[in-house]
Amino acid sequence: MTNSRGHILWIDDEIHHLKPHILFLEEKGYTLSQAANGQDGIALSLQNNYDLILLDQSMPGMDGLETLTELKKNRNSLPVIMITKTEDEWLMDEAITGQIEQFLIKPVNPSQIFMACKQTLEQIKLQEERATSDYLKEFQKIDARLRDNLNADDWWELYNRLVDWQIKFDKYKDTGLGSILEEQITSCNHEFVHFIESNYEDWLKTENRPTLSIDIVPKYVQPALDKGEKVCLLVVDCMRQDHFKSIMGLLEPYFNIQLDYNISLLPTATPYSRNAIFCGLFPDEMVKKYPKQGDDMKNDSSSLNQYEKQFIIDQLKRKGLGDKRVHYHKIWAVDEGNKFQNKINDYMQQDVLALVVNFVDILAHKSSQMDVLKEMVPDESGYRTAVKSWLNNSWLLHVLKKLSENNFTVIMTSDHGSIRVQRDVMVSADRSASSGVRYKYGRNLNTKEKNALIIKDPKKYRLPIFGPQPSYIIAKDDNYFIYPNQAHKFQTKFKNSFQHGGISMEEMMVPVAIMKGRNS
Repeated sequence: MTNSRGHILWIDDEIHHLKPHILFLEEKGYTLSQAANGQDGIALSLQNNYDLILLDQSMPGMDGLETLTELKKNRNSLPVIMITKTEDEWLMDEAITGQIEQFLIKPVNPSQIFMACKQTLEQIKLQEERATSDYLKEFQKIDARLRDNLNADDWWELYNRLVDWQIKFDKYKDTGLGSILEEQITSCNHEFVHFIESNYEDWLKTENRPTLSIDIVPKYVQPALDKGEKVCLLVVDCMRQDHFKSIMGLLEPYFNIQLDYNISLLPTATPYSRNAIFCGLFPDEMVKKYPKQGDDMKNDSSSLNQYEKQFIIDQLKRKGLGDKRVHYHKIWAVDEGNKFQNKINDYMQQDVLALVVNFVDILAHKSSQMDVLKEMVPDESGYRTAVKSWLNNSWLLHVLKKLSENNFTVIMTSDHGSIRVQRDVMVSADRSASSGVRYKYGRNLNTKEKNALIIKDPKKYRLPIFGPQPSYIIAKDDNYFIYPNQAHKFQTKFKNSFQHGGISMEEMMVPVAIMKGRNS
């Protein structure tokens, strides 16, 4: 039986009439066992580890559905193909509810049975083989694409292709190609850094540029408001494109979704990119208009986004939308989210709901601090799984359903993503330097240019100037900063953790989903 394609138990009260079918399956390489009634089939299933059950519905005594129930009690994951003479829909519903793999209507020929068995037992293997073949071809195409002169749209398209393969390999983990895909993403990120270094400064000088963080409200929110639509601007802090694609299936029953992107401002962190979304200003403009925000950033305050409500109200006024009713809500804990869900009806008459949800960001940061989360979120696949599980069971999905029912246009985006950091980079700095792992600002910052973008003139990057001799360093690729006298402490805490603030596709190429209710 070691060379068998699978051990199948066939339960049918007329099993003696099925000899041609059984011989055909055996010729195809399957091992067959037989039972003439449900009770004998259940007894055999307890004694043997079958790969598949073929089950007749119409049997005297214990029928197929009753047999199915007992089989599943003993081993819920056991695949079952039901075969019946009747086409009654109620029977199909009962069988499907009872977790069958396929439903075949008699008469069936040997080839039909063979195809059903092959699909059930070998589908994943065949799909893995196809995925392996397709990716190896795609690998060459992506590698060749890197040698082209890519623009921002090209990079978004290439990044999406990589994300799709990440999600596909989440399902087909046995292909062995996950590490090759990781290496290819690393190579792409290396080229992406060069792309940003060559173009970012120019984008800040012109409106002929890709969509940046400051453009979210004018490009997506304002047009909807101008048309009289109610809008929810939903900023899920630290949400990446792979996170959004992994949760799209949960949102599509309620929304028609158009997917776009924006490029996060540098540094890819809350004080810069998220505040830019709400105020619609570059960071240097922001701290001039809102000096208290500048003071918080200068002092590396524990809270660097206290003024977002005022930011969004002021931005809408500048756009001629000062008459719109606005409700802003930041949600950082489950209890707060549940309270918001319970009061959601109170907000349905608002013109603009501005929501900030911090779960994905908290998950990234806490995973570097708690051993249990390190095990749950050891890599990108685990991170995607955790985000999807959270949304599926969260207050937020209920809120989104409600918004869909009430004809809100939901603009779902993020301020930045994150990257799993691998390589520690030594930095020298004086005591006044900020505490970031992927970016720092202050005096006397020093590191190697191959590891970080070194900004000696913050004005060129539209960044605030804090103190004399101001400079910024922003990590490239998957680097993270450590100090020579605390190297081991930082390595232990941060290696393989998810961080943001630097330059990578995952951090800078941020999804924007324009979601309209299916009944709108």
